[in-house]
Amino acid sequence: MSDKINRVVLAYSGGLDTSVILKWLQQEYQCEVVTFTADLGQGEELEPVRRKAERAGVKPEHIFIDDLREEFVRDFVFPMMRANAQYEGLYLLGTSIARPLIAKRQIEIAKLVGADAVSHGATGKGNDQVRFELGYYALNPDIKVIAPWREWDLTSRTRLIEFAEQHQIEVAKDKRGEAPFSTDANLLHTSSEGKVLEDPWDEVPDYVYSRTVNPEDAPDAPETITVDFERGDGVALNGEAMSPATLLTALNELGRKHGIGRLDLVENRFVGMKSRGMYETPGGTIYHLAHRGIEQITLDRGAAHLKDELMPRYAELIYNGFWFAPEREMLQAAIDHSQEKVTGTVRLKLYKGNVIVTGRRSPNSLYSEKVVTFEDDQGAYDQRDAAGFIKLNALRLRLLGRRDG
Repeated sequence: MSDKINRVVLAYSGGLDTSVILKWLQQEYQCEVVTFTADLGQGEELEPVRRKAERAGVKPEHIFIDDLREEFVRDFVFPMMRANAQYEGLYLLGTSIARPLIAKRQIEIAKLVGADAVSHGATGKGNDQVRFELGYYALNPDIKVIAPWREWDLTSRTRLIEFAEQHQIEVAKDKRGEAPFSTDANLLHTSSEGKVLEDPWDEVPDYVYSRTVNPEDAPDAPETITVDFERGDGVALNGEAMSPATLLTALNELGRKHGIGRLDLVENRFVGMKSRGMYETPGGTIYHLAHRGIEQITLDRGAAHLKDELMPRYAELIYNGFWFAPEREMLQAAIDHSQEKVTGTVRLKLYKGNVIVTGRRSPNSLYSEKVVTFEDDQGAYDQRDAAGFIKLNALRLRLLGRRDG
């Protein structure tokens, strides 16, 4: 270490890894550690995290536990959902979208307490190290970043536990020996990967799922709900107005009950390898399909198709950690512009892992029963116009046919 670190802000969960990192930073860098824990709706009691940090010697005024649920959904999840973003056509980006908010708050705290460095617990094999650090550098180009997993010699779970026991760091009982799999959770999703999930041929064991009931065990009767949208964002469930985080929380409970939002995926990580993960996104899956439902009647074909062309690029930017990059902001501006008339109500049926759109209505609907009807449209659409339309579109094909036939 060439540069002296005086104070570092650590993204701290209170789990084994970050507890070890806290002590390791104090020892290795001889620096003061400030802890930051984000409540993103992961469903855990966070006061024990405060007590753990205090026991590790962190000053009470340097323990930050922030409830960021509303900001997370309002400023990160909803903008992403306006784009209908899915990485590699399937993954709703639950882990990816949380990282820029955590990075943003770490940098804010670093400025507040006069820290010259930030640190995270992401490994050197995954995407999260990239997402965190691209966020840090975008918001503070001169910040120092400490990534212990790329520096230390604690290369196994056993070594980590030995270090913890040497330094009287509490080790949860299920962490003794090899953990069966690792998880990450927030209000949008829970992800699980590693160990029992590493062979992509093996079916995910039922005990891995934590956010959804098995669809086979879900209620035998379907449940019908409505979601209201204004300018592309959800604002009400079954007619009851809700804040962004409240709405997603309520949809999560509906998704859990009906076994909705399970995804078994082999994806391409940004660092180059393939990985197999299991994602549960109950409320997000319902919301995603509801949003597409309201867009079906409010978006013009050109705008809708262009959005679908832009979406894979936009999703890849978020997956790879470029939330704060100008190209993501440019795409966001186009997407947000497309949502100005995306207002209305979608009706959905939830049943044994399925979300079925059964109705949509909007004051801004582009759907015209008068034009599309199979009955007499009284001149709203002149079918004879189609002959010239077809001939013009066929012209090049006829020329090709004459030349090559």
